[in-house]
Amino acid sequence: MADYKREDARAWAKEHLKGCSSVTIPSYSQDLSRLNEKGIRHDIQKVIDLGYTYTLLCTEVAITPEENAQFTAWAKDQAGDKLGLFFHAGFGTLEENIRAVKLAEKAGADIVLLSYPSNFWPTSEQDIYDYTKAFCDATDLGVMLFAIPLWGFERVHPQGMSPELIQRLIDDCPNVVSLKAEQGFPHIAGLIDSYERFNDQIVVTCPIESDVIPLLRYTDMQFSGTSYTQWMGDHFVKTFNLAKEGNFDEAMKLYWQAQPARGAVGVATGAYMPGSNYINRAHWKYMDWLAGFNGGPLRAPIARIPDRQMKVLRQGLVASGLPCTNDPDSEFLKGRFPE
Repeated sequence: MADYKREDARAWAKEHLKGCSSVTIPSYSQDLSRLNEKGIRHDIQKVIDLGYTYTLLCTEVAITPEENAQFTAWAKDQAGDKLGLFFHAGFGTLEENIRAVKLAEKAGADIVLLSYPSNFWPTSEQDIYDYTKAFCDATDLGVMLFAIPLWGFERVHPQGMSPELIQRLIDDCPNVVSLKAEQGFPHIAGLIDSYERFNDQIVVTCPIESDVIPLLRYTDMQFSGTSYTQWMGDHFVKTFNLAKEGNFDEAMKLYWQAQPARGAVGVATGAYMPGSNYINRAHWKYMDWLAGFNGGPLRAPIARIPDRQMKVLRQGLVASGLPCTNDPDSEFLKGRFPE
């Protein structure tokens, strides 16, 4: 259970939502019938060892609310107070997300990242408001709003989630504690606009590694996440901390060291993002495995990662001088702790 009350959630976030958040994709048994406890515990411990302060327990991988509660409980038991846990409200309906968050609260989740179901098709800002407020009213956890073109809300407003809508949610939902600001991604206008408007009320975060480091010269963002940066080892945490401490020259030196890896992600993932509006979690799981995480199979429906893209991602890490396994790619789907 989170160690704050609903009415204190915003103050809690201002004090505690700091540092960097990774994303942890659950591991499964080889027959996909159950979760893989050893793999999950290994991955949670690894993000702690890399210096992350939070991780998102990803649910967009054919996991049930009950399994997600078990995932959360194992993560909490492994992490103790060393790592905050995001519940990922990425299930298929509002009702299922509410049921899942109540289970996750009891299992040890600290905060929520609010996604929107694929079948949610709002035709007005009121529709988005109603869904968001209904979810926020149903949980005692702090909620991070997530404004990104993935939802398709641009048919309602060019910014997806307008400043007026976000302010209304802040005013009406005391447990809205943060905003993951990716309006207009891949451009930063939505982030900058949101930071200027809302950061004195809630924690506005930039999850994009390539943007947040240079932006720390000009802003005082206290948190970056949730984002998939642990595949570069502790690189992002070190770079973020250097920039926060004002060591911008050192931070940018590390930033440019990782440019080959950053470019590799763009090449390997660019094949699916623009046309399908879809995040390929198999890519992410493979990227994790390269960095020493468990890896292993994911449940259908899941996209594939072809060998040619594996090679690009692996060589990006090698060219950047970042940690990368020597194990052959044929071992990826077995995982490091097969069950």
